[in-house]
Amino acid sequence: MQWQKSSFSGGGEGNECVELARADDSLLLRESDAPTRILTVSRDGLAALLLQIRGRTGKCR
Repeated sequence: MQWQKSSFSGGGEGNECVELARADDSLLLRESDAPTRILTVSRDGLAALLLQIRGRTGKCR
């Protein structure tokens, strides 16, 4: 499985980021400092989460 680091991640040693990977019909999210704890979400679910974050902070790209 190939994990992709968020473009908003810090430039440290890799322990300050959110990573995303693709599974069959879902997307997987994990935090790099807890790589065994994986959240499985649908594409629609992730889109809704990002829209909520954008609405609250106004800083999501």
